[in-house]
Amino acid sequence: MKKFIALGLCFLILTFTACNQGNKDSGSPFGNNDGFIVVGFSQVGAESDWRLANTKSMRETFNEENGYKLILKDAQQKQENQIAAIREFIAQKVDYIVFAPVTEEGWDDALREAKNAGIPVIIVDRMIKTSDDSLYTCWVGSDFRKEGDTAVAWMETTFKDRASLKIVHLQGNIGSSAQIGRTEGLQAGVERNKGWEVIYRATGDFTQVKGKEVMEFVLKQYDSFDVVYCENDNMAYGAMEAMDVAKKPYGLNGGVTVISFDATHAGLDATIKGRINYNVECNPLHGPRVETIIKQLINGETPDKLAYVDEAAFDAATITQEDIDARAY
Repeated sequence: MKKFIALGLCFLILTFTACNQGNKDSGSPFGNNDGFIVVGFSQVGAESDWRLANTKSMRETFNEENGYKLILKDAQQKQENQIAAIREFIAQKVDYIVFAPVTEEGWDDALREAKNAGIPVIIVDRMIKTSDDSLYTCWVGSDFRKEGDTAVAWMETTFKDRASLKIVHLQGNIGSSAQIGRTEGLQAGVERNKGWEVIYRATGDFTQVKGKEVMEFVLKQYDSFDVVYCENDNMAYGAMEAMDVAKKPYGLNGGVTVISFDATHAGLDATIKGRINYNVECNPLHGPRVETIIKQLINGETPDKLAYVDEAAFDAATITQEDIDARAY
């Protein structure tokens, strides 16, 4: 009987120790007793140079050297993959969930599960629409409508003496914040300027391949147009490739005016060469910004609910090599 009681006490002690260790680890699959903060990041995909730079920024920020372990999930442009990733992060009991949403709607259930689990959710890049703003901690990214307005203001100055303007519009992923904001900016410009007309509009899904396909169709259907408004650099590359094959003049030296967004290194290189006339920046370096938010939360501070990043725009007529060399992406 004494041996039985002794074994029972040993069992209770071991169980108590294990439970305490589990609390210390906060349930993390990696074990927070090693000092790491675990971040689960659901990325839209790898559809563009911008997206690759965004992922790189997150990897470089949330590494073990900086005190983090990053779980990265590529959604491959599918919302169901992102929702599954968020639920997987919850099951793994990560410390923070970060995600760049594929589209704006349809997140409430998954985010409510994260809130109930006590895991802060930080949204980057694109915004979401939700019935309850408390389901996410904060958002950091670009003012996409402002980007569209910036491009349109340049168009209004550049074409102020034109009685009419025929525009081809290459949209990004339909329903994404970038597509919505940049489209709204252009549409507002068309409504303000009676001579402006969007003669064709279609999505190129933010990819070079689809951008080329759309432009190939346009070139077969329309003999003339004045502007190609591409909602990111990669679609602009595809559109220019199609125009090159068709020997359609464009860029700074005359012909079709090319407007693009993102201002990646390759995009600005095309701008300084006069292939893209005007390129509006969309800064992808969100890693350090998200880390700042996490540090605020750790310190018991309340970060701003919405944090817009500062961005510039580049005109082929005035851009310099120094502008390009100063870029971090």
